[in-house]
Amino acid sequence: MNEEIIISGRNIPMVDPHLNIWHWPISVYLFLGGLAAGILFFAGLYTILGRDKNLPTAVKWSTFVAPFALVLGLIALFVDLKHQWYFWRLYTTIRIESPMSWGAWVLLFITPLSFVWSASYLGELIPGWDWKLGILKRFDRWVQANRLPLAWIMAILSLILGIYTGILLSAFNARPLWNTALLGPLFLTSGLSTGAAAIMWMSGKKDERQFFTRIDLILIAIELFFIIHLFMGFLAGPEVQLEAAELFLNGPFTLPFWGLVVGLGLILPAILEMLELRGWKIPAALPALLILIGGLLFRIIIVEAGEITRYLY
Repeated sequence: MNEEIIISGRNIPMVDPHLNIWHWPISVYLFLGGLAAGILFFAGLYTILGRDKNLPTAVKWSTFVAPFALVLGLIALFVDLKHQWYFWRLYTTIRIESPMSWGAWVLLFITPLSFVWSASYLGELIPGWDWKLGILKRFDRWVQANRLPLAWIMAILSLILGIYTGILLSAFNARPLWNTALLGPLFLTSGLSTGAAAIMWMSGKKDERQFFTRIDLILIAIELFFIIHLFMGFLAGPEVQLEAAELFLNGPFTLPFWGLVVGLGLILPAILEMLELRGWKIPAALPALLILIGGLLFRIIIVEAGEITRYLY
């Protein structure tokens, strides 16, 4: 007779399942937040640099995507909330040390700002539509007069929003896969890349499209750099981070991550973009769509895999 003594209830297969409380709405929220942050950052940046004339899609037309992305992301977040009708309590306090508090307040300011920014270009988008009546006309003149300070505010808030989507996860110290300082910069870079891809897709000007193709190539290189160093850090870390890395190096997420996210979502679009810059006729939608799909899959996989990893005491 073999006697077995259970000294811990934390690692009993089929009895102690892994944490799984964040589902697809959180991944969608993180993706749409990063996409909106990327679009709004480029709009603010190139307004500050005075390039609104030769980069009209980045400064004007792509920004119509951002408000809808933010609203849809917030709806996905609301759907995932356990106590939905108490979300307003986030706005009864400010906690500097809390990423969720930072995210809640940044979203409170950047969402209406994105509507104001895009709405100020409706007159150019639909010529002859005299929608600027009364207070709206005065408000539009105020926006035009304060375009530059609004661009500064939008660029700063969008950077905070982009990096917050990663810091939101990295603040969970109990999840070894998420508990790394690289996650914030990695999510920010990915969000900027998806924003650049959206602008590249929407632009009808060859010069502007090629300009953002070059930007996106740089962002993809930075993203790959962060991914490589993320796993280098895990492989040099304690046992729990080695186990987290094993999920991607010889585990259930190996093919989805390296094949779909890195291969089809980063490397293949980069190759297509380089071919386009060399004169090949590559449809702008193809690399842009691959980058957007790769960005969404990246967040789905990181969220799902992170919930599996844990510390065992």
